[in-house]
Amino acid sequence: MPVMERTGRKSAPATEPWPENAALYQQLKEEQILLSDNASSLAVQAFLQMCNLPVRVVCRANAEYMSPSGKVPFIHVGNQVVSELGPIVQFVKAKGHSLSDGLDEVQKAEMKAYMELVNNMLLTAELYLQWCDDVTVEEITHPRYGSPYPWPLNRILSYQKQWEVRRKMKAIGWAGKTLEQVLEDVDQCCQALSQRLGTQPYFFNKQPTELDALVFGHLFTILTTQLTTDELSEKVKNYSNLTAFCRRIEQQYFEGHDKDSSTTVAARSAKRSLLR
Repeated sequence: MPVMERTGRKSAPATEPWPENAALYQQLKEEQILLSDNASSLAVQAFLQMCNLPVRVVCRANAEYMSPSGKVPFIHVGNQVVSELGPIVQFVKAKGHSLSDGLDEVQKAEMKAYMELVNNMLLTAELYLQWCDDVTVEEITHPRYGSPYPWPLNRILSYQKQWEVRRKMKAIGWAGKTLEQVLEDVDQCCQALSQRLGTQPYFFNKQPTELDALVFGHLFTILTTQLTTDELSEKVKNYSNLTAFCRRIEQQYFEGHDKDSSTTVAARSAKRSLLR
């Protein structure tokens, strides 16, 4: 048995080379991807940029069905495929890259709690709006979700996904909520994030963590996506430090880079920039 295993001591993982052909897969940008998946994809892109790990964004109509978990985005690195932010963070950490190693155990627990808040509130609200608000479903969700496929497959896949999401909403107690109640949940989430951020550049002072990447992905996408009304984005705009936070990350990680690099993809993907 190796000495390190016998003594129980752990050494930091050595940094492994990041392949130049690493790719991130998501749905078609202009005509297919929905708010929640766009936010999740942008969160992963932001995280990788914060780690200084380049990735090429590949848009595929069947990305959702290519993913090992059935969710986007997923990354293809070497011979490995990993989907969703949490597992991707762990995968990258195993290769020697981490944004949260500088945090103590209390801070790490707090970071995880706020990430759960974002996933339980913002992501769920996005899914509710997409699949449970009738106007949004008919005007945006069904046309976009089924756009790559011919009739009647486009409608079949859309209704299948809608049934799946509504079943989830019923299981977590959101099916009976009104849109006003969902927007109030979003406001409460934004209020908690705003209070935690305060006047700091990032949630844990001067260096970003995966929490910053996750929050940016969702808030930036909410702020820059055209929906049937502006009610959702207005909830975020009520908190000036959150919009400033989004502008700061957009400027630092998604602007002024080479046009062919992945760092410009997220900024170009938005309907409009926050800086306008």
